Amino acid sequence: MELFAVIMAGGVGARFWPRSRQKEPKQLLSIFSEKSLIQNTVERLNGIIDPKNIFIVTNKIQKEGILQQLPSILEKNIIIEPFGKNTAACIGLASVIIESINKDAITIVLPADHLIHDEQKFRDTIIRATEFADKKEALVTIGINPSRPETGYGYIQCDGVEEGDDIFKVKTFAEKPNLETAERFIHSGDFLWNSGMFIWKASIIMKEINKFMPELHEGLVKISQSINSPDFENVLLREYGQLKSISIDYGIMEHSKKVFVIKGVFDWNDVGSWEAVYQLSEKDENYNVKDGDVYCGDTKGSYIHSKKKFTAVVGVENLIVIETDDALLICDRDKAQSVKLVVDHLKLNKRNNLL
Repeated sequence: MELFAVIMAGGVGARFWPRSRQKEPKQLLSIFSEKSLIQNTVERLNGIIDPKNIFIVTNKIQKEGILQQLPSILEKNIIIEPFGKNTAACIGLASVIIESINKDAITIVLPADHLIHDEQKFRDTIIRATEFADKKEALVTIGINPSRPETGYGYIQCDGVEEGDDIFKVKTFAEKPNLETAERFIHSGDFLWNSGMFIWKASIIMKEINKFMPELHEGLVKISQSINSPDFENVLLREYGQLKSISIDYGIMEHSKKVFVIKGVFDWNDVGSWEAVYQLSEKDENYNVKDGDVYCGDTKGSYIHSKKKFTAVVGVENLIVIETDDALLICDRDKAQSVKLVVDHLKLNKRNNLL
């Protein structure tokens, strides 16, 4: 059983503007330590997967930064998406490339920007999931035991019958709920947070793509036939542009009968906004997080990031302040999800120097 990893790293992290930019997006930022989120993601696979079997799906703009941060990753293992087409196409593209190397490969699919501290528990979960996926030819996703009624995550409902060591058949997938629904999910005891991490044989996910998304499969087959040929990039550009943009959850996981969930008992956070960073960071006696050259006077519950400029905040509460060389964000913490609207505004007004 040969293991491969696919790390999805093509996002721009719009909710992390102004620090997250097209050339240096969220996953390349050092937010919680000296290492970036993607560096931590790759290191988490130490002892499980040979670096030559780690593939990273990203875009052309981010390739250079990824290679600089990850010298252990082979350049030929950087898969460049010509267009952002959501996770079904992204995973399908990586799967046909891995299939061309080893048709029986077990693939671990991970986002590049998650925060996990209990790395040994994570590795143990991955190993158990790979063994189950290999034996049962299953599509396995990792569900996280919820610690609170979180409205920012999707949920997975187990059917209650244990198929293996903390492995259950999936009953339903649920979108991000409102608070009342999230509380109901928690009280029921059979819902887990949807982590967006997957384990399966490359050949099995391709069979399920053929079954439930035949148009995607047709395009991927054409791409696979050109692998290692001089015409590969032209075929990829032509075919990828025609693929439907849909998530793997919508396209496959909600329809397949082969889907199982393994409970992850490690701490996990998808670090989806500056509010998440605030919640995960160490706070002073006034519940402020000061990152850089910062003074807080009569200020409570705020996150202030300012590395190059002395920044003072006085008499405020519940703020996010992010200072960079060319931009300043001031935001109510309760509106942290709306930071992406700033990016939409900049795109609309062609302020590309700030993207």
